[in-house]
Amino acid sequence: MAKQLGLTPPLGWNSWNTFTWDINEQLVKDVADVFVSEGYKDAGYEYIVIDDCWSLKERDQDGNLVADPEKFPSGMKALADYVHDKGLKFGIYSCVGTHTCAGYPGSFEHEFQDAKLFAEWGVDFLKYDYCFKPRHISGELLYKRMSLALKNCGRDILFSACNWGEDNVYHWIRESGAHMYRSTHDIRDNWDSIKGLALSQLDKASFTGSFCHNDMDMLVVGMYGGSNNDFIGRIGGCTDTQYKTHFALWSIMGSPLMIGCDIRSANEFTKKTLLNRDLIAINQDTEGRGAYRIKPEPQWFHNDDVFMLVKVLSDGDLAIGFFNLSDGQREISLQFWDLGLPYASGFSLSLYDCWEHKELGVFRERFAPTVPAHDCLVVRAKLV
Repeated sequence: MAKQLGLTPPLGWNSWNTFTWDINEQLVKDVADVFVSEGYKDAGYEYIVIDDCWSLKERDQDGNLVADPEKFPSGMKALADYVHDKGLKFGIYSCVGTHTCAGYPGSFEHEFQDAKLFAEWGVDFLKYDYCFKPRHISGELLYKRMSLALKNCGRDILFSACNWGEDNVYHWIRESGAHMYRSTHDIRDNWDSIKGLALSQLDKASFTGSFCHNDMDMLVVGMYGGSNNDFIGRIGGCTDTQYKTHFALWSIMGSPLMIGCDIRSANEFTKKTLLNRDLIAINQDTEGRGAYRIKPEPQWFHNDDVFMLVKVLSDGDLAIGFFNLSDGQREISLQFWDLGLPYASGFSLSLYDCWEHKELGVFRERFAPTVPAHDCLVVRAKLV
């Protein structure tokens, strides 16, 4: 049986974080080639998504969107075919408004026409942004409109809603038919942005799940300030430790994992992080449950910088992340009764380190690792 669309968080690559407007068909082909040659496809990454700035500034005489012939001389159908021939899926971008965020034609009042065109091109994924929406029209209605168009266009197209967490989106997005939805403003390639986005979603664990995933924005792992856009972080960049923690947070919190760096030149640390099969397995667990937070006792109980995240997995295991977002080393003590495992039960936990890919041993009642500043430990815990 084929994998159901949106069952687990989508995995892939998006052009925006590094390349913004500087996109072309050769870049997309190169990324598709690297997906196969460097093991990203085998690790589960499948969507290659072109973001904003791919079209001409005006529709044609029939009202259709037109791919920029200088950037995409072979056309979108040929490019989609190339991606499909690699065993991958092809994604594109539009907007609920009259124009996209960069000023290109949006899909407002062209939803069914555009969905039909995307299907004809072989599109598998639509990122749908929120700029230039008419002020007195409901954003909720516009997402429902495009969802209906996509579901009746004759092709399976994953719907990625991107309204930045506005309009109380948590309370209506699942009913709209979207498979994933942006719950945050745009990520930037710096530690403060990563930390802020993660903390903003810690109380939203109940608003993610199979077929409608809370999207905390695209990954900046491996960018090192490499964007061509100052807003995203041309002068920014993070340490390897911070990128590691970023990937762990997005993985255990169930966010789609959409790579944003130039994977053609990714270093070994970046590849090791993005291809971590133990963390990807946690992210892709079929039950799609959100992660709940436990605050350690006693000195950090009222501080958001140090905490544990626990994700219940479908096989009875627990994924447990120990996160130290503070600027100093901390011991983070987990009492097993906070997991629902009392000492009187007679059970212990066998812990497996998902970064070092090794067994840590069997522990009873408590586990208290020391975690460096901005770092994390992620374990998979099995009842024994």
